[in-house]
Amino acid sequence: MTQAYRSTIDHSIQITNEWVHQIDEMVSWDDSNRSFRLLRVTLQAIRDMLGVDEAAQLAAQLPLFIRGVYFEGWDPSGTPVKLRDKPDFIARVSEAFTGDQLDDPEEAVSIIFSFLNTRISAGEINDVRGSLRKSLRDIWPAPHN
Repeated sequence: MTQAYRSTIDHSIQITNEWVHQIDEMVSWDDSNRSFRLLRVTLQAIRDMLGVDEAAQLAAQLPLFIRGVYFEGWDPSGTPVKLRDKPDFIARVSEAFTGDQLDDPEEAVSIIFSFLNTRISAGEINDVRGSLRKSLRDIWPAPHN
């Protein structure tokens, strides 16, 4: 394995750990596995509600490892999904927590949205938010420009 290759992987893992740690603090869980699961399932639910081009544009701004998780199991021919409102989105995220239910799934999703505002460009966040229904935009704060 070349040093550059190893460095790229190590850097991606470091950034992923930073993201998960920050989310863990934002949700006050002290459970990095659970925080990572929340990030993963929320990103994948967002991805499935976007058209192929917009999903790819969002992915381009994700760290390497998280980008791989984002695309895991993706079927672009089935996107965007037809049911795209807040209850469907929240239910999809909640399904990943059947063994350890979220106290407030909507708040947890909103925290991920707020976190993404700090890591993704405002222009891309606005594009993604604009692709979603108003009920979801209502829990995704507008980014600060």
